[in-house]
Amino acid sequence: MGRLDELEAFVKVVEVESFSEAARQLGISKSYVSKQVSRLEDRLGARMLNRTTRQLTLTDVGAVFYERCVAILDELEEAELAVNDLQSRPRGTLRMSVPMSFGVQYLSKMVSGFMAEHPDLDVELSLSDRVVNIVDEGFDMAIRIGTLKDSSLIARRLTPVGSRVVGSPAYFEEHGTPKHPRDLKNHECLRYAYFSTGTIWHFNRDGEEVSVKVDGRMTANNGHALLEAARQGVGLVLLPDFFLPEALANNELVRVLGEWDCDTGAIWALYPHNRHLSAKVRLFVDYLVDQFETPPW
Repeated sequence: MGRLDELEAFVKVVEVESFSEAARQLGISKSYVSKQVSRLEDRLGARMLNRTTRQLTLTDVGAVFYERCVAILDELEEAELAVNDLQSRPRGTLRMSVPMSFGVQYLSKMVSGFMAEHPDLDVELSLSDRVVNIVDEGFDMAIRIGTLKDSSLIARRLTPVGSRVVGSPAYFEEHGTPKHPRDLKNHECLRYAYFSTGTIWHFNRDGEEVSVKVDGRMTANNGHALLEAARQGVGLVLLPDFFLPEALANNELVRVLGEWDCDTGAIWALYPHNRHLSAKVRLFVDYLVDQFETPPW
């Protein structure tokens, strides 16, 4: 930065032909301007300016150097303007990691709407229930569902989400209906491989908390696979609300333990902690907040 200060001071002195006026326009002292120009000449081992009591003129070397300095400062200004433009308009590629089923069912439509509003932006959507390392794997952001662990990432809550225990009418006809969360120990339970609490399901009713370790023959790393298995009567499943509207409306699945709250947490947008957040991430997260003001399920 010292060299840049020297160049700016030198160019301004040449432009206004005065150390005093250069100092005024730069908002610094005259002595500091003089010091920067002298330091520049000492470092280069060449006199840039001829100084008299009446005027300042460029030496031959100074004239050549001045032209190069002007070009350098112009390039720097253009670079800064380009960054400012990118900060105000989303461009380039937005790379994000999104849970598979949620991404297909809901987020893909939102991404399409956002792209229609921002034609200069490309989107690379990675659909997987795996918890990615956003920084190491080169993602700009990720969508996650549940209760977050502490991390250095910025997390913005998009919407709260609860979960329900459901099963098919055929399953309940054959195996009976659980009346209390502890009854789940006697039922075939379909388990999500990436569930933050593993095989333990948590319930709350009027301050009463119950945790149940469930068991069953099927584990899957995708919610829609478990949803379909529940439809086929394989067992009971604990799933977030957004999976269930259609199956419940069609009576393919029935909710049980309805008086018990199974709070999953929330849907979150996560992104790295950068001092200057890129426009593509900032605007897309703001867009999602608006979209989830009224959840689409």
